[in-house]
Amino acid sequence: MNERKTIDLEQGWEFMQKGITKLKNILDGLPEPPFSSHDRMMLSTAVYNMCTQKPPHDYSRQLYDKYRESFEEYITSTVLPSLREKHDEFMLRELVKRWANHKVMVRWLSRFFHYLDRYFIARRSLPALNEVGLTCFRDLVYQELNGKVRDAVISLIDQEREGKQIDRALLKNVLDIFVEIGMGQMDHYEKDFEAAMLEDTAAYYYRKASNWILEDSCPDYMLKAEDCLKREKDRVSHYLHSSSEPKLLKNVQHELLSVYANQLFEKEDPGCHALLRDNKVDDLSQMFGRFSKFPRGLDPVSAIFKQHVTAEVTALVKQAEDAASNKKADKKDVVGPQEQVFVRRVIELHDKYSVYVNDCFQNHTLFHKALKEAFEVFCNRGVAGSLSAELLATFCDNILKKGGSEKLSDEAIEDTLEKVVKLLAYISDKDLFAEFYRKKLARRLLFDKSANDDHERSILTKLKQQCGGQFTSKMEGMVTDLTLAKENQSNFEEYLSKNPNANPGIDLTVTMLTTGFWPSYKSFDLNLPGEMVRCVEVFMEFYQTKTKHRKLTWIYSLGTCNLMGKFEPKTMELIVTTYQASVLLLFNNSDRLSYSEIMAQLNLTDDDVVRVLYSLSCAKYKILNKEPNTKLISPTDIFVFNSKFTDKMRRIKVPLHPIDEKKKIIEDVDKDRRYAIDASIVRIMKCRKVLGQQQLVTECVEQLGQMFKV
Repeated sequence: MNERKTIDLEQGWEFMQKGITKLKNILDGLPEPPFSSHDRMMLSTAVYNMCTQKPPHDYSRQLYDKYRESFEEYITSTVLPSLREKHDEFMLRELVKRWANHKVMVRWLSRFFHYLDRYFIARRSLPALNEVGLTCFRDLVYQELNGKVRDAVISLIDQEREGKQIDRALLKNVLDIFVEIGMGQMDHYEKDFEAAMLEDTAAYYYRKASNWILEDSCPDYMLKAEDCLKREKDRVSHYLHSSSEPKLLKNVQHELLSVYANQLFEKEDPGCHALLRDNKVDDLSQMFGRFSKFPRGLDPVSAIFKQHVTAEVTALVKQAEDAASNKKADKKDVVGPQEQVFVRRVIELHDKYSVYVNDCFQNHTLFHKALKEAFEVFCNRGVAGSLSAELLATFCDNILKKGGSEKLSDEAIEDTLEKVVKLLAYISDKDLFAEFYRKKLARRLLFDKSANDDHERSILTKLKQQCGGQFTSKMEGMVTDLTLAKENQSNFEEYLSKNPNANPGIDLTVTMLTTGFWPSYKSFDLNLPGEMVRCVEVFMEFYQTKTKHRKLTWIYSLGTCNLMGKFEPKTMELIVTTYQASVLLLFNNSDRLSYSEIMAQLNLTDDDVVRVLYSLSCAKYKILNKEPNTKLISPTDIFVFNSKFTDKMRRIKVPLHPIDEKKKIIEDVDKDRRYAIDASIVRIMKCRKVLGQQQLVTECVEQLGQMFKV
């Protein structure tokens, strides 16, 4: 036992050859008893003994080479001939069988020659036995047949696409060979099979799509495309490698959708345009559902949605402009009922398509963007001579003031205001809207025309949420001012009751406001009638008891006055502005006054005198007679008190034609913008210290972009 007999190579290999032949017979299905544990042990021991003999009888290298030769001989003599004589599906079945046998053979022989793996191979850094066995199959069988195998597999896949039944398990086993032969790498699968399969898929669906696009309606085509995608996905799960899924689906999507996307949508029967035109909400939802499954599949849908909405908004704008062109020349610049109707229609249109975005298009950002861009067309251009910012401000004014044309419930008013604020988001010149709105808010508050304080506060809250606190700070200050002014008036009345000497002689209400919150108004040194001078003096005395550090500026252009007019038919109460009252009170001392006398006594500008005299002598109520009796006021006119004036009402309001402040508002906003730009530049430079001019401009534009377009 101690003196082990030396085995020479030929003798030892002859013994190993018997074991290998027995294994081949078993694999080929020939009658052969299975290996017993004793057989396996004897073969392993033989290898061990031959590898552990002292040189020159250590046959490790020779056994390593003969291990590889065993595979090469078996493949060349048996495997390749059996594969070469078969074709198509039969060849695939044979290949799967031979590959399975080969793996078994590698596993068994690796066990017999295991000692080589543990010592000889490890020390010399040679390929492992398992790798050697698989490499033999790759170099001899795979390299020769992979092209034929690939073509056979692709042919079966195409047959399945045409509806034929195929053996999916067979395909799965064949494609596993492409993966396994890479021994951990996907190179062979990708280069030798996948690339050709993807090319064939593209060609297949190109042929299909070119026929379907001619025959089918858009929904039918989409159903077919969806079905194809589902089938391809199913294919991956059954026999293709999972890494092929994104590439395969991308190919199919490209051929079925991307190539024909525009044709699909433009199909009138019933394409996307038609679905939008006919309000086919359910069909649009289905279309969205189908196209959302494709990468970038929604781009053309959103583009057509944007076109459609833009066309509808543009049609509304054209209607408004046509209606405006039919207006009388003197009312061209006045925002009237037609403009109100136009804004209402724009809101309704926005409502309609917002529902589409939320319901049909599942709140998708692409469609929100399309809707925004479509409405920006209207919101950033003039409509019928009026700016959109002005139209929206006037629309709000009409809802919020007493006696507006919009008769709505409280809930409807809240809802409408919410929608106006949403539209405001599309306007780039929000500061212009703010200034128009502030002017109208001032009139509502000062002349007690606001229908409901809660609604006034509500819209300010909504504007604050949309545009930030700075946007509404002045407006909120105006509303607060009015509350404080009422308290101040109560204090004034209390002061009068406690000081009998401080009697203004007439009932006096003073609204005291903070200059910074309110729009700027012209302040003239109007020569007040004597009756009014005493009023101002008394209030100044009262105010100085409250504070000595604030300056009061009187804005007479915003005042109102109730006069008793003693006419021959009857005494009437006239509700007029402070300017009108000042003119009328001059006629207490003179029956006839010339234009120049009136102007000199009042110390007003030409424009204001013309406006006031026109309202009293040429308009609805002719309280003064004018010589000559024309509709135009000129510096040579003479005005006489009309003692015979009468009206069926005992109390009348004499209107004063308002000044068109649009030009002034735009100028004021432009001035404010310069300050805003200055402030923005200072803020940026304080933060950055040093900055390139172009970058400074970019940051400045970005910072101010929320309020106006720089």
